[in-house]
Amino acid sequence: MRIGRIASADGPRWVREFEGGLIPISDPFLAFAEGRAPQDEGEAVTGAVIAPVDPLVIVGIAQNGPEHVSPVQAWLKSPRTVIGSGAEVVLRRDAGAQVAEGEIAIVLGRPTSGLTAQNAHEYVLGVTAVNDLSSPERAASDPRNFESKSGEGYTPLGPWIDTGVGIDDVGLEVEIDGRLVAETGSRQLPMSIRECLAYVAAWSPLGPGDVVMTGAPHSQAPVCPGQRVTIRVAGIELVTAFA
Repeated sequence: MRIGRIASADGPRWVREFEGGLIPISDPFLAFAEGRAPQDEGEAVTGAVIAPVDPLVIVGIAQNGPEHVSPVQAWLKSPRTVIGSGAEVVLRRDAGAQVAEGEIAIVLGRPTSGLTAQNAHEYVLGVTAVNDLSSPERAASDPRNFESKSGEGYTPLGPWIDTGVGIDDVGLEVEIDGRLVAETGSRQLPMSIRECLAYVAAWSPLGPGDVVMTGAPHSQAPVCPGQRVTIRVAGIELVTAFA
């Protein structure tokens, strides 16, 4: 099932995608806690699709790429940088080159107490796409990624959460202006998604709606104003334009 949110007069509304449009559904986190799928709540609706969650915590996984020799580590990114698919991002002009990093994002479904690599899938609501925008030239003076990752709108997320794809074999593609620049996936991550989640959970508690970005396995590309990036995760298309 692909689920997400639309804007409404009463605030964000949960929906599921189907061939004829969007069907409103009950709270997927409450359903997940009860071990069931969310229930339909009425007829098809329309509305602007927004970012699929408002996480309290966003965790990035650093050094999870083929060339890194350092141990994998985690870092935090401000949830206030999250935007939805189709939004425009104004790239910073004061931070050097800008890079789009296509990544598989994990949306947690329940508190992570007891999470291990073996049972990690039991804690995951689903996967989605994320563009972890970066200013890598800042890393020389900013090893904690605060300056390089904190621009306004620097975490395009969504638009859908796939609750059925699993976490062991997830495809990932990056296009810039319609040109494919990366075709990879979770199997190319030196540290698996399961291991990433277990590592994070061993050091810090996370909960429903929190997001773990699992790293960029050959899925980084420089971007400039005027370009358009499409990131596909398990077929979910996240589109971002740059100004």
